[in-house]
Amino acid sequence: MRKPVMLQQILIKTPLYVWAILAFLVYRGVLAARERDVTLTRMAIVPVVMLVLALHAIATQFGMASVAMPAWLLGAAVLTLQRLAFGRSCVLAAAGAGRVRLRGSWTPLALMLAVFSIKYVLAVVLVILPEMAGQAIFVATVCGLLGLCNGYFLGQLVRDIASARRIPHEQSNGVPSTIADAV
Repeated sequence: MRKPVMLQQILIKTPLYVWAILAFLVYRGVLAARERDVTLTRMAIVPVVMLVLALHAIATQFGMASVAMPAWLLGAAVLTLQRLAFGRSCVLAAAGAGRVRLRGSWTPLALMLAVFSIKYVLAVVLVILPEMAGQAIFVATVCGLLGLCNGYFLGQLVRDIASARRIPHEQSNGVPSTIADAV
């Protein structure tokens, strides 16, 4: 009987802004599941937000000088390189000057929810068991998982930008240019 009460207390004591962040992430994830036209700048919003959330969690919970940063860097490097080497671009076509058409995918939603869940569970664990912040295996696992999620986003972003820059666009006079010229 104690566990449901504890879970209920955790959910009740969660600040309102946390649920607002979750709602924003779900909204962005559902948008990412549909084919859409975006600017290159807009394409970077989710990867940058996820990067900030992860690094903020690492800095506030563990500090940047611990085993946390090497674990995060390793995770980020692994998935960034994987996306660059073996991932496929989500860019379908040019959608106008400075814009591209992206194919929809549920992967960003899953990864955003993963980052949110890792951060949420981390906060709860450290409130209940603050000594876990000093456990190197726990720290490395949490930070490595955040790094993997960030690495996917960063690698996919770089792959998509590279693909977008190779797509020809029509200038106003009908002469093809590249998206790089339009940005």
